[in-house]
Amino acid sequence: MRELLFLFLKVVKSWHQLIRRIHGKSETDIYSERIVSGKAWEEFCDNLKGAGASLMYPGTPRDAFNQAEGVRYLSRLTRAGLEAFVEYNDPAFPVFRRMVHETVKMGADNPDNYYFNAQINGSRYEYRIVGKRNTVHYFGLFTQNGDYGSTGGLPSCGQLDHTDIQYDADGSFEVILSREKRGKNWLKLEEETGLVIIRQTFLDRFEEVPAEIHIENLDERKSPSPVTPERIGEGLETASLFVSGASLLFARWANRFQKHTNKLPLFDPSTSNAAGGDPNIIYYHSHWKLAPDQALVIEVKPPDCDSWNFQLNNYWMESLDYRYFTICINKASAQYEPDGSVKVIVAHSDPGHPNWINTCGHAEGTMCWRWYRLKEGEKSVEPKCTVTGGGKPEVRCTKES
Repeated sequence: MRELLFLFLKVVKSWHQLIRRIHGKSETDIYSERIVSGKAWEEFCDNLKGAGASLMYPGTPRDAFNQAEGVRYLSRLTRAGLEAFVEYNDPAFPVFRRMVHETVKMGADNPDNYYFNAQINGSRYEYRIVGKRNTVHYFGLFTQNGDYGSTGGLPSCGQLDHTDIQYDADGSFEVILSREKRGKNWLKLEEETGLVIIRQTFLDRFEEVPAEIHIENLDERKSPSPVTPERIGEGLETASLFVSGASLLFARWANRFQKHTNKLPLFDPSTSNAAGGDPNIIYYHSHWKLAPDQALVIEVKPPDCDSWNFQLNNYWMESLDYRYFTICINKASAQYEPDGSVKVIVAHSDPGHPNWINTCGHAEGTMCWRWYRLKEGEKSVEPKCTVTGGGKPEVRCTKES
């Protein structure tokens, strides 16, 4: 479905370009006409309306509670899309923003991560990132080809983590983003590079201080250029594509996860990498469903790795509200068995176990286990999952259309 959507969008874009050439109109002419006539805004609204189809994708829960969360989810994606692609979409004057955070969630967003994104243009500009290390357990810098609203996925371009960076005595650092290698800390750009992502991972998000990070264009401009019809027109188009594309993608994933409800099999690394996942993380995504008197017991002996975590999401692959509830656990917060293994209990009420994960009133949803940066010679391990309590949970028919 997603591949067909991307192909269709590319065909439509090529067709529009051909029509413009035939009629002798430039990009500026077209976007100016669409802005003045109101067409750009009308199509943005139409695309948002169409995004609602993801809430009715096969396998989605149709009760009022889950659908209310689904509508809120689309509104959050809309807010994120407008900020990323309309408000902060100037690659000549990029700004780091938290596109995903406590009230904008998607794709099993990680509660232990502090995400930053900035729109850039690898074919036109070079950049400098300056910052200070502080105390966060891990941070990595990644350039991605394409962007969240593009039709070609998010293949990785360059990456640099905190262990590779050379720091000044006070913990400050500078990283150059360019096509040719420059400076002591370098992050690769390519012609297609459209996004830089900063991932910071906490072992204790309540105590650790995230790195201070700022990005600037190396042409030394001091302020952004005036708004243009192209920027607003393209921004609205990309934002609406982001809302519809992301919600459809993750609705499809959640549908597929129901084939192994209450299990945690390995998620295809090529799929996660293409969607912008960290290539140094091994993911186990799935669907969970529990009756009121049931619990999901997850047991595993972690391999030697930098860190690991587990989180619970709603059906739309939004992490549950980690500001107020314990919905995730990691290497530092878990309590271990004498043999070094760990047992995690997913249940509707506190079973009196130190590694309890709260369902927050949900009867089903999605979940994710991650192994971060396995040590040399170590292999990933699939967690063992057992449902305890009442009868077996119902597994919904998940035939895709």
